[in-house]
Amino acid sequence: MKSTVPIFKREFASYFNSPIAFIYLTVFLALSSWLFLKGFFLISEASMRAYFGMIPWIFLFFVPAITMRLWAEEKKVGTMELLMTLPVTDTEAVLGKFLASFAFLIVSLALSFVLPVVVAALGDPDSGQIAGGYLGSVLLGGAYLAIGLFISSLTENQIVAFIVSIVAIFGLFILGEDFVLFGLPDRLVPVFSFLGHGGHFDSVSRGVIDSRDILYYVSVIGFFLYLNVKTIGARK
Repeated sequence: MKSTVPIFKREFASYFNSPIAFIYLTVFLALSSWLFLKGFFLISEASMRAYFGMIPWIFLFFVPAITMRLWAEEKKVGTMELLMTLPVTDTEAVLGKFLASFAFLIVSLALSFVLPVVVAALGDPDSGQIAGGYLGSVLLGGAYLAIGLFISSLTENQIVAFIVSIVAIFGLFILGEDFVLFGLPDRLVPVFSFLGHGGHFDSVSRGVIDSRDILYYVSVIGFFLYLNVKTIGARK
């Protein structure tokens, strides 16, 4: 896995080699903070629950924006063929790109730490719930990234990758929602309930750390990274 590190460094640095990363971070922080603080001062409750309740929907658009270029741009400009001729395995290439996007996502979340500081200064929030919320956001974001990275490998058009990623992520998120489960046969309800992102995120973000939720997200990330490796291998 020695080639993973150079790819990680190249991809992570590429985010900050243009204004795109700074625009992304500014919009992400401004939008999420404004939406949270707008309601926070109305309900007068020292809690971050509303913030983490918005994260899946904010990530729905922002995570595909991170991943849409990772493979699509390589294919469009022809650098993917060059990358594949280097002494780099498909797994190393996929892991390097995934870890770079994952690190960028963590930077985005880390910059939002000012919000719990503000909440703590104005009240006595549940620190366990805040820690669970950030853990859930990291796990959910990782799953979204793996899905978006896989879809980016299927096309050379970034806009197509962006739109298809949103549709795929949204579909997986609502699988376990009540309005979907209502019309299913009883034997399929537990399956769809487990496959949906939403229920697992809600559980972790409340501060309830269940190994089944952790295993679910690790499995989703691993599955889509595996598909990504197979897609790259098939192109070679």
